[in-house]
Amino acid sequence: MKRKTVDIITMGCSKNLVDSENLIGLFEANGFHCTHDSDCPQGEIVVVNTCGFIADAKEESINTILEFVQAKNEGRIKQLYVMGCLSERYLADLEDEIPEVDGWYGKFNYKQLVNDLLESNAVDAGNRVVTTPRHYAYLKISEGCDRHCAYCAIPLITGKHQSRPIEDILDEVRWLVSQGTKEFQVIAQELTYYGVDLYGEQRIAELIERMADIEGVEWIRLHYAYPTHFPWELLRVMREKKNVCKYLDIALQHISDHMLSRMRRNVTKNETMALIERMRKEVPGIHIRTTLMVGFPGETEEDFQELVDFVKWARFERMGAFAYSEEDGTYSAEHYEDDVPEDVKQRRLDKIMRIQQGISAEIESAKVGTVLRVVIDRIEGDYYIGRTEFCSPEVDPEVLIPMTKELIIGNFYQVRITDSEEFDLYAETI
Repeated sequence: MKRKTVDIITMGCSKNLVDSENLIGLFEANGFHCTHDSDCPQGEIVVVNTCGFIADAKEESINTILEFVQAKNEGRIKQLYVMGCLSERYLADLEDEIPEVDGWYGKFNYKQLVNDLLESNAVDAGNRVVTTPRHYAYLKISEGCDRHCAYCAIPLITGKHQSRPIEDILDEVRWLVSQGTKEFQVIAQELTYYGVDLYGEQRIAELIERMADIEGVEWIRLHYAYPTHFPWELLRVMREKKNVCKYLDIALQHISDHMLSRMRRNVTKNETMALIERMRKEVPGIHIRTTLMVGFPGETEEDFQELVDFVKWARFERMGAFAYSEEDGTYSAEHYEDDVPEDVKQRRLDKIMRIQQGISAEIESAKVGTVLRVVIDRIEGDYYIGRTEFCSPEVDPEVLIPMTKELIIGNFYQVRITDSEEFDLYAETI
C-alpha cells in the first residue's frame, strides 16, 4: 500500500524544530513518508508548526497557513493541519478565522494528530528524525519558563518550567551519538533553571558534565541562559571539559537599572557587569552571545546611552538586538504605554548594531594567524563551510576553507585563520 506523504513546515526557533523532528519520527513509525520544509510541497498532508513569539513571527505563520489554504483550494494538497505556539495561544480565534484548516493542535498535544489520522493509537517508537546535518542536533532539555519578564509572551504559550529527567536526556544523547551526532546544541526557554522543578535545585552543571563524559560527544554548546541566580558551577564544567564549548547564549536585554526594573528582569546593572567579568575570568576565551532590546516603554535617551556604553564596554563576541513590540497579554502591554516612536526605535536599533558590527570585525580580525578546530557543515561554491566552537549553526560567523584538499562533511579539522571579514573567517587546513 502506498504510504501517505506528509510535509512538515517549521516556523520559528530550534525548540519548534525539535517538536517537528519528534512528530516526523512518530509519523514514520506509523507508515507515513515525511519531508521537511519542502520548497514546493506536493504531499497529501501538510502540517505547519507555527511560531507565536512576536508580531513578525505571528504574521509570518499566518501568511504561511494562508498559502497552504490556497494550495488546498487548488487541489495541490489534500489536508492541512496546524500546530505549535500560535495555535496554542490563539486556538479559538484561528478556528473561526481560518475554517479551511482540517485540524488545529497546540504546543503540547501535537502527537494526537497522528492518532487522529490513523483513527487509532499510534505506535510511538520514541525516536525523532533529525533534519539538521547528521553531525549536529538540537537537544531540548525543558519546556516553559517561570520567569515573568514584562515583555515576554513565552510563559503565556508554554506555561511553567518543566525539566526533562536527566536520565531521559542522557539516553537521547547516547542514541543520537549512535546515529552519528557529534555536536549538541543544548536548548531551553530558560537553560539555567533546569532541574529546579524536578530536583529542588539547579542541575544544569551536573547534566552538562555527565553529557560531556559520554563517548562520541565532541561539542556541547549552551543556549538561552538567564542572568539572575546564575549557576556558577556551570563555568567550572565549561572550563574543565574540553568538549563543552566556551560559548554561552545569555539574553541580557538592557543594562539601565531603570529599564531592567520596568522589564521585571530581577537583576541590576552592577550585577550584570559583575556576571560578565566573572564569566570572562573563570572561562578565558569564552564567547558570549546576547540579545538586547531597544525602545521598551519608558526608555529615555539616557537609558539608551547607558546601553550604548555597555555594549562598548562588554565587547560581546556575538550580539543581536531588536526593537520592542507590544505582545497581547504581557505585563508591559497591560501596564505600560508603548511610548517610544517607531522611528526612534529604529534609529536606536541601527546605532547599536553599527557599534556591534565594528566590535565583531575587531574580534574576528584578532583570530587571523591563530589555529582553531572547525567542523565542516557543507560545501558552498568553491569553499568548505565550517564553524569553530565559538559559532552556533545558522546564527554565528562561519569559516570558509578553499577546496584545495578533500575534507569530509561532519568531520573536525585544525585550520589556520588567514583572513577575516566583519563576521566570517577564511582559513586553510594544516
